[in-house]
Amino acid sequence: MKNYKSMDAFWMPFTPNRAFKANPRIISRTEGMYCYTDKGEQILDATAGLWCVNAGHGRKQISEAIGNQAAELDYTSPFNFGHDIGFEFAERLIQHTPDPLNKVFFANSGSEAVESALKIALAYQSARGKSGKFKLIGREMAYHGVNFGGISVGGLTPNRKGFGPLLQVDHLPHTLDLENNAFSKGLTDHGIERADALEELIKFHDASSIAAVIVEPISGAGGVIIPPKGYLQRLREICTEHDILLIFDEVITGWGRLGSAFAAVEFDVVPDMIVSAKGITNGIVPLGAVFVADHIHDTIFEATPAGGIELYHGYTYSASPVACAAGLATLDIYEEEGLLTRASGEIGKYWEEALHSLSDIEQVVDVRNYGLIGAVQFAQPEGSSAPVGGALQAKCYEHGVMIRAMGNIIAFSPPLTIQPEEIDQLVAAIRKSAAELF
Repeated sequence: MKNYKSMDAFWMPFTPNRAFKANPRIISRTEGMYCYTDKGEQILDATAGLWCVNAGHGRKQISEAIGNQAAELDYTSPFNFGHDIGFEFAERLIQHTPDPLNKVFFANSGSEAVESALKIALAYQSARGKSGKFKLIGREMAYHGVNFGGISVGGLTPNRKGFGPLLQVDHLPHTLDLENNAFSKGLTDHGIERADALEELIKFHDASSIAAVIVEPISGAGGVIIPPKGYLQRLREICTEHDILLIFDEVITGWGRLGSAFAAVEFDVVPDMIVSAKGITNGIVPLGAVFVADHIHDTIFEATPAGGIELYHGYTYSASPVACAAGLATLDIYEEEGLLTRASGEIGKYWEEALHSLSDIEQVVDVRNYGLIGAVQFAQPEGSSAPVGGALQAKCYEHGVMIRAMGNIIAFSPPLTIQPEEIDQLVAAIRKSAAELF
């Protein structure tokens, strides 16, 4: 039942508001792998909400934990006061991070966690007497949230333009290479040399001015761009050689998406910080975190006089008790059901083969995947400047499946609980939608 007179008051994010409100898609409830509309339609959620509901919808274990926590301790200031559940959650989280990433700084979203990581990087350089190291390096086609630091290091033009001067940042080239890597399964074979572009940027700026490099191990919103074999290891080597911090933005790749708790674990590359959010609470309550290496934390602390505030940064809702309760319940589910590694098993293989079966569609120019993430890229229609992703997204919705569109790319990141028959449903909807459009 509608409890509002119109939709005018709500300015929706990342949405063509006028078009949406002329033909709204209203989700009324969720359960398991599915969303249900206000018209009673069942929609397969092939994107886990926004890459975040990794354990599936309607988890009573999480909702009960939220309710119980709100009844006992709903909120207390995180500035100069603490609560047991915050310390408990941090301790549980670092059981899944690689050493030496043993410190947790809490935020409320991926965007805020990125900002926190960038500020921690700058604070670390200053604390060790190298305040001249303040420049940041991101990557083309990267998404690091929507705050000023995030859009500065980010590489998606629509997110950057129109917002005035940004931070002093340079960008690595992206690693999408359809000519050499189209229809790859897992990590791509070609392109490790693109990591060497970092050497050229270092020569141009000089290492003495560069604080940190931030990359998504697999780019999400840029179109599910899979790295070449050895690429992330090469970035790590270059950053270590030139005394530059390496930050992995794992807001999407964290918490089982690739078949390990983090891409850093999956690919055996240890950055200096990991940015996390989304799946950390199954997307139920907003929460973000930065996992920080011990030496960064210790350097900042040792440079601060006794009794002083080590980092002038934080949020009203850092380590919100209710969010921490949701996160603990989420970790319980991940661990009890083996969801952090499920994507590396048979379901991941089934996912890979099912997605690549779409390569016989004439307009498909690439299919790419890793774990339980994937994308299908279509050719730009001749005689049209409009990409086809939006039309495919709308068609798939008509056929009972929710996907993501990015230009000519459609992307998927289903809950880690997905079953083979649901993968078949997704593939069938894509095939049927393509047949109707082309």
